[in-house]
Amino acid sequence: MGLMLASTLCFVCMHALVARVSQELPAIEVAFFRNLFGFVALLPALIRCRFAAFRTNRLHLHALRGTVNSISMMMFFTALAITPLAQATALAYTAPLFMTIGAVFILGETLRARRITALVIGFIGALIVLRPGIVPLDLGPMLVVGSAVLWAVSMIDIKILSRTDSSLTIATYMLVFVTPITFVVALFDWHWPNLEQFILMFALGCLGSAGHIMFAEAFKRADTTVLMPLDFTKLIWAAVIGFLVFGQIPDLWTWIGGTVIFASATYISYREHQLARRAAAPDR
Repeated sequence: MGLMLASTLCFVCMHALVARVSQELPAIEVAFFRNLFGFVALLPALIRCRFAAFRTNRLHLHALRGTVNSISMMMFFTALAITPLAQATALAYTAPLFMTIGAVFILGETLRARRITALVIGFIGALIVLRPGIVPLDLGPMLVVGSAVLWAVSMIDIKILSRTDSSLTIATYMLVFVTPITFVVALFDWHWPNLEQFILMFALGCLGSAGHIMFAEAFKRADTTVLMPLDFTKLIWAAVIGFLVFGQIPDLWTWIGGTVIFASATYISYREHQLARRAAAPDR
């Protein structure tokens, strides 16, 4: 639980730094440096395992995930530059909902009545945050939702890769593919960072890698049902950091919608975990 809480704080601090630096540099360039410095942060672990993390028989799936992740990250980082931190965090919770839908079509999973109900409730939560027809649909929130759809595809890819590859291998190849892709796109609007910006981007790269490692380690040590409720602290961290750093105050609808989305996503994760345990249990 401590690892999970620490990972959520790392991710939100990373997002806050992205929002801060993206006020001065193009968001896609920030995404490139996040990946570059994130890879640097992983080097000690790669050296320790003598680069065994590069061994895989599924390079095509890693390439697919890297491509999808690149587009998702560039969309999300662009959104962070123009969207309140708490609102972006709340809408990002829709990713597990899209993943559930994708798992039906890609992995052939069964969509039961309880999952359908949870999905409907989750998307109602997204509508509460967005309030289309009541407030204008800004580009930032739309980019977050689009990013969540692509991140859901990436998570399905991770689910397939995790059957044969380690967490370190998956994380390493993600950076191997995402770093050059974001670099090429960033070249179209390149601005050389100053020393302060380099330091901030190095920090957000380290925070991102640390968050992913702690997140993966937390799920090795504890059940999904214990950890998923703690993921909601992202919204709390985002509200606090958004207020202290940017002077942003989340409105009531962001809290209500974010809570509904999170509750729906948590229930789906809980049900999947319960079904997996029943399937794995020996017949008596």
